[in-house]
Amino acid sequence: MKLLISYYQPLWRLFNRLPLIICFFSLCSCQDDFLNEKPLAVVSTDILLSSKSGFENYITSLHEAARQEHARMNNTNWVMNFWNGTDVAVTGSSFEINFRNYGTYLTPTRSMVSNYWQWAYQIMLIRANTVITYAEKPNLQSIWANEAEKNAIVAEARFFRAYTHNLLANLYGGVPIVETLYTTPKTDFVRNTRKEVYESARKDLEFASKWLPVTVTKNNEGRIVKAAADHLLSEVYISLGEYDKGIESASKVINSGLYGLMTERFGSEKNLPGDVFSDLFKTGNQNRSSGNQESIYVWQFEDQTPGGLGVGNYLWRIWGPFYIQLSDPNGKTGMVLADSLSRGVSWSRPTTWFLYDLWKDNWSNDIRNSPHNIKRTFYYNNPSSAYFGQRIIPKPTVVDTMQNIYPAIRKIEGKKLATTSVPNGVTANDIMVFRLAETYLLRAEAYWRKGELQKAADDINAVRTRAKAKPILAGEVNLDYILDERARELIIEEPRRRTLTRVGRLVERTRKYTDYESTRTTIQSFHEFWPIPQIDIDANFSAKLEQNPGY
Repeated sequence: MKLLISYYQPLWRLFNRLPLIICFFSLCSCQDDFLNEKPLAVVSTDILLSSKSGFENYITSLHEAARQEHARMNNTNWVMNFWNGTDVAVTGSSFEINFRNYGTYLTPTRSMVSNYWQWAYQIMLIRANTVITYAEKPNLQSIWANEAEKNAIVAEARFFRAYTHNLLANLYGGVPIVETLYTTPKTDFVRNTRKEVYESARKDLEFASKWLPVTVTKNNEGRIVKAAADHLLSEVYISLGEYDKGIESASKVINSGLYGLMTERFGSEKNLPGDVFSDLFKTGNQNRSSGNQESIYVWQFEDQTPGGLGVGNYLWRIWGPFYIQLSDPNGKTGMVLADSLSRGVSWSRPTTWFLYDLWKDNWSNDIRNSPHNIKRTFYYNNPSSAYFGQRIIPKPTVVDTMQNIYPAIRKIEGKKLATTSVPNGVTANDIMVFRLAETYLLRAEAYWRKGELQKAADDINAVRTRAKAKPILAGEVNLDYILDERARELIIEEPRRRTLTRVGRLVERTRKYTDYESTRTTIQSFHEFWPIPQIDIDANFSAKLEQNPGY
């Protein structure tokens, strides 16, 4: 009983003081304005989107959302799932399970399956549709200087809407098309066909191509330009089987006179050892102001800038070897954390096929395989080790060769954040989403699908010539060769899973090139597409949201 009284002591005190409290509120009730709230500011969509500056702010939020594709809420597992379990990558980490077994990992209840779905429907499409809807409101037409000014804003939002729908179609297949801003709960979505989703993206991109600016100023780097719409439009046309239009759209970028494959050293480290391909990925070299005439669409990460960094660039952490766990031949600590190696944890590791077989015909010629672009030699860096400074000879153990030390792709490298005392694998390097080399390879694919093999070879050879690789002949061109060349040129840049699913080769090439027998034997034909998240099927209780076959 004593404990109970002690526990409720504050309540007893409240009752003892109740008359005083009643008196206080009685006095206050005599003041008419006591309960009248006077907010100093009110933030709402109606208020924000009532001026051109408000629309610009909302477009900024769209760019922030688009950048979340890289690592939403620091969910780096989500990022690496676009590479692991494909032909180019597996998890090297001994404690990660990503796609080692497709049957147990790729399920409708897996969080990473719902992450992209929710990113698309709860963030990207809502923000894009908000801009598009409000820009057309009759009461807001007076804020625009002319129709072109309004359409440029709408075009940028429609680019992002198309980008999102295209991503969904390349990951899940047919999905609900959302081109409306819903103001009340909706629980009766149904799936459109995959072709219908591509058609929606096509219409948005055609509008975007017409109205987006051709270039932007240095202060607006990262904003969407016409070439970004045309680049993506080329891919969408190919997905729709409209190969002539795909060629035409890619050619608008290639022949614009604004873009070109870089063939001379440039940028922040042009006077240091390296080559023109490695220059593309050095810190500060991703945007056009660095002299990079190849970049088309770039995610912006700015260290120590409010809103500029977000979650940061996690590529080094994801792809780098977990070298600090490596012991020397005496069993002592052989490696210590170093700026030059940052801090990888080997969540994604290139496959043996990528690291060795893919280069066998041009091992010493192709600069993409040079030591400036793939680091194959490491040295013990722990001063207290008897082997300090000596070359590391990997031990034939799985944990060492798969996780702790393996050839590392150097696109991931960058400077550690200014606010970080030791390297943590996160940088502020900008990330090229679209690059002209891919535009050439998209056009090559369209030519190949039309049967124009010499033109396809010419486009592939434009990329290979820059890389100093041996040219290919027209008779050598097929879809697998194009995918091989995309791997050589675009490893880590392209979301490989989405590319392989787009062309229908995920299962076939994963079985052929993965390093894990469990992956090879568990991947099935229906794994070409991800399942629809079960949580979203359940929430859509007023209509049946069909699950993909096999799940």
